[in-house]
Amino acid sequence: MSTQDQARLSNAENMIAAIAPMLRGLGHVAVGSQSPIPGSAALLAQALSGGTMRVSILGSREQNPFTDGGRELFDCAGQGRIDAFFLSGGQIDGAANINLVGTGDIETYPRHQQRFPGSFGSAYLYFVVPRVILFREEHTPRTLVRAVDFISAPGTSAPEVYRPGGPHALVTSRCVFSFDKPTARFTLLSVHPGVTVDEVRACTGFDYAVPPVVPQTPAPDASTLALLRGDIAQMVAKTYPAFALKTWGNSIAQ
Repeated sequence: MSTQDQARLSNAENMIAAIAPMLRGLGHVAVGSQSPIPGSAALLAQALSGGTMRVSILGSREQNPFTDGGRELFDCAGQGRIDAFFLSGGQIDGAANINLVGTGDIETYPRHQQRFPGSFGSAYLYFVVPRVILFREEHTPRTLVRAVDFISAPGTSAPEVYRPGGPHALVTSRCVFSFDKPTARFTLLSVHPGVTVDEVRACTGFDYAVPPVVPQTPAPDASTLALLRGDIAQMVAKTYPAFALKTWGNSIAQ
């Protein structure tokens, strides 16, 4: 893929391209109803696998096998039949804790300064799904904070707590972080094209490890990019029409 093509990748496409390889070799990947970037990445990974990977997207007419919505998803996850899921938050901190409740002192709950959508089943899924990939398109000190105001779902647990699931990585519009459970800390894994290590540091509110050399996030090759902007974009448009129109424009209608 040429440098010119790389420069043309949108923030969403950079994130999709970073997430898709993390799903390689998995059997069943589930996606929430308001997660178009992970949903696109899961469909891309499924296509690249030759269709061997199962993808379930809540809210989709074609990729949603669950007849009882979230409750059936939770049951499937509890039985160990979901290999990867995705979580985000209004705030995410350096210990991979996520906040889906709101900002402000905990004493003011539920009258927070700012209210988020709510925790729903995030804490449960964070504990039982083996590979949870965190994502946040806005990468600023406002969203990636030193410590979340409210813990909707904890990134780690005490050693005596049975927890087969947990964070695997954090993907943003600027970079990719991997997560180390023993140290409960993120490591900068790669930066997206056009982003520097110093820029990531300036835009991140929590501390993290930085290796001596930080590579650039691998860009999709020409055939993969064509697949994403063609067949995958068409599929995504059926579930996330506004996102598809914003990301791929009028090409999805062709």
